[in-house]
Amino acid sequence: MTETTAVAQSRRNEKVGQVVSTKMQKTIVVEVEMRKAHPKYKRVIKTNKKFYAHDEQNSARVGDVVRIRESRPLSKLKRWQLEEIVRRSSLAQLPDAPEVAAASK
Repeated sequence: MTETTAVAQSRRNEKVGQVVSTKMQKTIVVEVEMRKAHPKYKRVIKTNKKFYAHDEQNSARVGDVVRIRESRPLSKLKRWQLEEIVRRSSLAQLPDAPEVAAASK
């Protein structure tokens, strides 16, 4: 029973990328880097593509590495949902630090 549900869940496409923007409400922009061999020259080429993903709790921050999962169309550009935050960015913690330093003075 659990094997069939695991197979059914894994049918949706998943990608791992870095959060580039969180300026919209409940939406993040994730940039995914893809490496692909050139069809003729066989040299590996890096290409970046941005995906708009739904973030219900606004939990992701710029610089975080996240996993997104394909979903039904949620808006004109949003076809992905935030699955999990793989790694928090060290840059995301910097804006909190100056406030603590200013309060201690």
